[in-house]
Amino acid sequence: MQKQTPIQSELPDKFYFKIGEVSELSGIPPYVLRFWESEFRQLKPKRTGSGQRLYRKIDVETVLKIKDLLYDRKFTIKGARNKLNKKTSKSVKPTYGEIRRELQTIRKLLKK
Repeated sequence: MQKQTPIQSELPDKFYFKIGEVSELSGIPPYVLRFWESEFRQLKPKRTGSGQRLYRKIDVETVLKIKDLLYDRKFTIKGARNKLNKKTSKSVKPTYGEIRRELQTIRKLLKK
C-alpha cells in the first residue's frame, strides 16, 4: 500500500481536472501550464474530442512539483527538467520479490 503524500490528500477526489481547475489549485495561470506541457515531458494531459485538456491527479501533482522546483527552489527550467528526469528514472519500481510478497499477503487475506 502507498502512503498518501500531503499533496495527494489536498486534491479533490476526482479523476480528471480541467485546466482552469488545475490553475486554481496550483496558482499557476493556464498559459504557463500550456507552456510547461511543451517543456516537461512528464506533463501530458489527455485531450477531449474538442481539444480540451484533462489533467489526471498525477499530472496535477507533477504541476505542483514543477512549481516547487521553479518558484520555491529557484531552479531553471533546464534544472527542473533534469531533476524530474532523475526522479522518474529512479522512481520506485517494485522488484519481483516485493510483488510476490504483496500478492502472497493478499492471497492470505482472501483465504480468511
